[in-house]
Formats: sequence, structure tokens, C-alpha cells
Amino acid sequence: QIQVVESGGGSVQTGGSLRLTCAASGAIYSYKCVAWFHQAPGKERVGIAALYTGGGSEWYADSVKGRFTVSYVNRNNTFYLQMTNLQSDDTGTYYCAVDDGDLTRRFEVLRSSCLGPPSAYDYWGQGTQVTVSS
Repeated sequence: QIQVVESGGGSVQTGGSLRLTCAASGAIYSYKCVAWFHQAPGKERVGIAALYTGGGSEWYADSVKGRFTVSYVNRNNTFYLQMTNLQSDDTGTYYCAVDDGDLTRRFEVLRSSCLGPPSAYDYWGQGTQVTVSS
């Protein structure tokens, strides 16, 4: 089992920045695909950024490319999502998700993306709320 806890959400004005943190603990014995998802009010959860904890690979949705950066600190299994130039469309709940199976294996064999649909991930945090207002 892997436990995932997000933090760092809050309220910010348009154009502002926030850094979200995802702390993972438990049975983390190998490299994994990890992703951040965004769920706007009344909408489905959408993957926005992902990385492979073995290093060297990151993926971003077009909506956040150039504004958001995902990173990972290996020694404490902590993942970050640095968000800049936030817009009202970025409002919503942000979730961290960890894959413990197929998505990671496909990347390691085929170099496919670690940014997959929500169903591809095995462990989720409770989410952290971000509100962007003008």
C-alpha cells in the first residue's frame, strides 16, 4: 500500500503562483509514474502533469505547458507541482496519483507517457483545493 497526501492549495489572484506538494509513503520500492490531476467544479478529473521517478521524463497537458512544472525529491518521496500565471480556469481540486503497475511498466519498456487516464493509477490523495480569482 502507498499513502498519498496533497497540500499547498489555497486562494490566489489571477496571474499568481502556488506550489502543491504530494507526500507519498508506504511500499515504494521501485521507480513509478506519478501524475497530477485537476478537477474543475462540475467537470471530470483531467491529467495535467506527470513524471517518472527514475528521472529524465516529464509530461504536460497543453493547458498547463509553460506555466506548470512537476518535480520530485527522491530522498523523501515528495512530488511538487509549481504553478505560475494561474488563471480562473485553473480553479478546482488538484489530486496526486501514483501508478504501481502497467503505466510504469509500459514506460520502462516502450517509453510511453506516464500521463494517463485516472483509471490507470492505483493510489490517490484526498485532493487540495485551488481557487483563482480576479
